[in-house]
Amino acid sequence: MGTKRQDVETQLKHFIKTSGMTCYRLSKISGVEPAQLSYFMNGHRSLSLPAVVKLCRALNLELRKMED
Repeated sequence: MGTKRQDVETQLKHFIKTSGMTCYRLSKISGVEPAQLSYFMNGHRSLSLPAVVKLCRALNLELRKMED
């Protein structure tokens, strides 16, 4: 389970970094608190599933269940 979480977090960080948006702008668009997004991007905390969903919507990404 830990590996899958890391994969999702790594991919999400990549899409955030390449989105062309600042973390502040992305937080305003997604509704995720700026501090929460900053902690995530700096590797200090993971995100909750609702926060991941909000960010995926803001980035126009599809979140799908990974097959085992």
